[in-house]
Amino acid sequence: MDLAASLDRVVALLEQGRSADAEHAARIARMQFPAAAEAARLHGAALLRLERPAEARSAFDAAIALAPGAFEAHTNLASALLACDDAEGAERALARALALAPGHPAVLNGLGNARRARGDLAGAREAYAAVTRAAPHYAPAWLNLAGVELEAGEAETAEAHVRRAQTLAPSADAALLLGHALAARRRFEDAEEAYAAGAALAPQDARLAYQVGLMAEERGDFARAAAAYERTLRLDPAHGHALGQLAFVKRSRCDWDGLDALSARMRAHVAAGKSGVAPFAFLAEDSTPAEQLACARLHAQRIERAATAQRTRLAFAHPRRAPGAPLRVGFLANGFGEHATALLTAAFFERLRETDVAFQLFASSRDDGGPLRARLRAAAHALHDVAGLPAFEVARRVHASGVEVLLDLDGYCGGGTPEVFALRPAPLQVNWLAYPGTMGAAFMDYAIADRCVLPAALRPHFSEAIAYLPRCYQPSDPTRALREPPSRADLGLPETGAVYVCFNNGFKLNPRSFARMCAVLRAVPGAALWLLSGADGADERLREAARAHGVDPARLAFAAKRPHLDYLALYRHADLFLDTETYNAHTTASDAIWAGCPVLTRPGEAFAARVAASLNHHLGTDALNVAGDEAFVDAAVRLGRDAGARAALRAELAERKRDSGLFDMTAYARDFAALLRAMAERHRAGLPPADLG
Repeated sequence: MDLAASLDRVVALLEQGRSADAEHAARIARMQFPAAAEAARLHGAALLRLERPAEARSAFDAAIALAPGAFEAHTNLASALLACDDAEGAERALARALALAPGHPAVLNGLGNARRARGDLAGAREAYAAVTRAAPHYAPAWLNLAGVELEAGEAETAEAHVRRAQTLAPSADAALLLGHALAARRRFEDAEEAYAAGAALAPQDARLAYQVGLMAEERGDFARAAAAYERTLRLDPAHGHALGQLAFVKRSRCDWDGLDALSARMRAHVAAGKSGVAPFAFLAEDSTPAEQLACARLHAQRIERAATAQRTRLAFAHPRRAPGAPLRVGFLANGFGEHATALLTAAFFERLRETDVAFQLFASSRDDGGPLRARLRAAAHALHDVAGLPAFEVARRVHASGVEVLLDLDGYCGGGTPEVFALRPAPLQVNWLAYPGTMGAAFMDYAIADRCVLPAALRPHFSEAIAYLPRCYQPSDPTRALREPPSRADLGLPETGAVYVCFNNGFKLNPRSFARMCAVLRAVPGAALWLLSGADGADERLREAARAHGVDPARLAFAAKRPHLDYLALYRHADLFLDTETYNAHTTASDAIWAGCPVLTRPGEAFAARVAASLNHHLGTDALNVAGDEAFVDAAVRLGRDAGARAALRAELAERKRDSGLFDMTAYARDFAALLRAMAERHRAGLPPADLG
């Protein structure tokens, strides 16, 4: 076979997608025709498709040595260098290719890829735009341009470019990117339609099935979300994201069928060192603190890798401040509005303003015009609206503000922005409040806790240094007024008898916790169990579960969600809050206590299973922190059968609310400020983070 025929055969194999056969044929051609530059180049192309970039790089180097004036080999070399994480080398190779073939679309497209990999979004945009001008019918260039616009936070422009690409060449990738652009603008229904259209084009593409599920979940249709995640796992059984989300939506729907097997798959996935399972969803599983740390680390490593180029490009400098210098602090959160985060922190921020700490708030959610946002704006030295901005722009603004300590109030919760922290905009970065676990991230220096919620046995399972408050780590708002609730009858409660309550979200209410509640009801005739009304038939599933446990479903009552102060008033009809595990009541427990309803809990091993216990401990009601399921049921039954004991407990709770300091936000702000200063002074002295308090 002559050279031309050998090369034609390699090209044909590559076009057929037979990369291994193409690599073999190209290797034979190189041995037969060692001076043939094209044989070496095609060999590199086959190796690159086989994900052997280092070998491909050698083949392209050989092709360039044989024919230095062939721009294609330089362009291909750049692709191999990018696959080897050498974006700077790729850009140099493309500069040589561009000198040989000025304005060539393939070279410009590669140049855009290299610049994007280096975090140079403006340069990448310029290169991709040049491709669209030189080859306006080349759909991949429009997609690349859309991708970089989306990364830069220009979702509307990205959508226009994707739609242009779709008119040229409809594809699964175009549908995926269109969905992303629409989702970024919170057009979730349109995004779901875009992903579904892509799935029709590529029915075996698990990425699209998963995104359909995410959009259905965003729209509150958990049944359709679950179906989409199940389809994703049929297409890709190792899809960690789908594993976590399927478990979470099943828990949210109180659909416990097959949950044990699904949970075991998630834990095995994490144990195998595979990323994808969302750490927040993993907290609701029967996972150990060691497993939670492993899951968080895998997630953090993905974020850190993705942030490397931008972090290098931004290269934020953090000059060390002099000991005793004024302290500037920032708080970044998605919940600075009508949200649990603001409910917990508003009074604390108002009292923190009275200390010598200058603090700024960075709100990643838009201004909802509500009273909580107004309180936060008035309390802070500055409130920055960074909603909708890309992570690098948020990081720039944080760095420009000059804050020395930046606190993350979201962590891995929904709406969180760990990508900002991965860019290291502040010299000290702290995990606090909403995410009840370790972030497992090198970019987080401290976690704020107390010694009840994070005891010595749990300490080895946190990657952060721990800054211990001398009080409960969770603040609250003692300015909230308690209203009169509607009558028991109007709320669907019996006129007499004990009322047990659990207003935790459905994903926390697992079979074990519910079985414990049913055991209490069986032992206390006439008592009712009051739950938060759930999603997609959750209420009916719980009624059926009650029936299976020998409890009349009519003894369950369900409360619809309502404005916060109206919700707080409901606790006036409740005698005892029955907590869940492995994920406790957190803000909900604080709400119940403030409204006068005692909380019975069984502390677990992990942070998420100890928050209610911490509240009780610092309130002085440790007797409500029991050691096991039997003790939990016994305590609940004893109180349910004794109206006098219930009244005495309520009276004790009211007294301890007044005297314990749990709701003393002036003292809380003072202790919090002292802890922040201790972090800062240690850093100013050139010392690494270490446990404090």
